[in-house]
Amino acid sequence: MNRATPPSRYADLSREELAAVVPELLLIGQLIDRSGMAWCISDFGREAMARIAIQEWAASSPIYTRRMQRALGYAPEVPGKGDIPTIFKGLQLDIGAPPQFMDFRYTVHDRWHGEFHLDHCGALMDVEPMGDAYVRSMCHDIEDPTFDATAVATNPKAQVRPVHRPPRSPADRHPHCAWTVTIDESHPEARGIPLLAVNERSRAANLELAPIDPADEGRADYSGPLLSDLDFAAFSRSALARIADEVCLQMHLLDRAFALAVAEHAADADGLLRIRRKQLTGIAGIAAERLARALDLPDGPRGAARLLAVHPLFNPAAYVTADFDAAGGIAVRPSPAHEDGAWISLCGPGWTTALRAAVRAVDPRLDVEATGTEAEWRLAVVRRERPVPEPDEVAVVRFSTGADFAFEPRRSLPITPV
Repeated sequence: MNRATPPSRYADLSREELAAVVPELLLIGQLIDRSGMAWCISDFGREAMARIAIQEWAASSPIYTRRMQRALGYAPEVPGKGDIPTIFKGLQLDIGAPPQFMDFRYTVHDRWHGEFHLDHCGALMDVEPMGDAYVRSMCHDIEDPTFDATAVATNPKAQVRPVHRPPRSPADRHPHCAWTVTIDESHPEARGIPLLAVNERSRAANLELAPIDPADEGRADYSGPLLSDLDFAAFSRSALARIADEVCLQMHLLDRAFALAVAEHAADADGLLRIRRKQLTGIAGIAAERLARALDLPDGPRGAARLLAVHPLFNPAAYVTADFDAAGGIAVRPSPAHEDGAWISLCGPGWTTALRAAVRAVDPRLDVEATGTEAEWRLAVVRRERPVPEPDEVAVVRFSTGADFAFEPRRSLPITPV
């Protein structure tokens, strides 16, 4: 391990806790848009929101897909020549397709031909009540370019094409959608959008993380056959900690692409900052609720400090420099995340709303106090006599079915060509 690479904060969790936290993080990443896009619609309208979403995912998913391939040992032997199982493995570890909430079911015909359908699409459940125009924006306008953009990471000759998709006709059509995936050398080569090249130069894109310990008990990689449902409990503690860190980086890369895209629409820097902080506040509160539930954290300042130590806002440790002390205090120092303008750079003594939204998930009476400068500051968790009001931004995300979604046990079976 590179001595300059700090150990993962997730390594402090047990293997069982990590197996519960990883799918939570994947779902939390999906819910980022339930927070951010609401404010984009409010400020810019539905069509501009769709353009922002396309840029956001197309400028981030190719980067983090390649990172996860390398981390878990299923990257193509020849870059850009990956096959159908490689694409599907990537989707299983993508915040764009969290397990069960976006219930992808895969079929592999051979290395170059496959299909998937969604038995349940949580994103559709959230958008469908808003009407067909919003459904078309998500399932047509956004999905078409972003599916092919993601393919850039594995094989630019891959094409993802719909068999059927919403708006649903009849209204209860099941599965919610179905798609074919074909890799053919005759296909035109998919190319990344300009913002992808910008995001590829970020600290998040190039961050080095601690390697997985192959001697640790449990699965150290995702080589071998594609599985119908990933059994996270089968992975080693070391592998799960690395997956958790990579998933947090997915969120940071997505957020950075979101900021780049919104900057093209916002009137000025203050307008961009306002939307970014609203997005962060909403996801910070819901992420904290889900993680506190999954880990059954105790109430009080120490429980809140333990929550923040595993919150995506503060992870991975190699990206966000922060020291957590036994009394529940947190010291934040300049880090690669600050260089990227990531979530932590939005917080500090001058603005604590997102941090307050996170700690009140442990106990509504908890609050935070921050002292120091924008570059270096210290956070203390304190208890108030009365409950701290929930921010409106968190209430907006709570409208998503993902806020209270419950994972269920699944059998993990190999998928073989049919």
